[in-house]
Amino acid sequence: QVQLVESGGGLVQAGGSLRLSCAASGSILSIKTMGWYRQAPGKQRELVATITGLGSTNYADSVNGRFTISRGNAKNTVYLQMNSLKPEDTAVYYCNADIYVVGYRDYWGQGTQVTVSS
Repeated sequence: QVQLVESGGGLVQAGGSLRLSCAASGSILSIKTMGWYRQAPGKQRELVATITGLGSTNYADSVNGRFTISRGNAKNTVYLQMNSLKPEDTAVYYCNADIYVVGYRDYWGQGTQVTVSS
């Protein structure tokens, strides 16, 4: 069974920083793209950033230049460094990974709350 476990969320003042972590575990043969998505109250889940197995990254316009996504050396972890946080960044942040167990499929973490106060 595959699990994605996030950590690092919390409450921070506007202008501050947080670092989210996500670790994949289980019977994993390979992981392609990993990423972070977020969902604010009353809004749809949206892409924040993704990173491929080769290190290519993609960011939402709203976070580009403030957030940095990276993967750990073991390639089963993904991080999101969030700087210059704004109140509009407040949301539940979800880790996502395209994982090969018996064929590739999407897996999601349980989410971690990020709250930015003004």
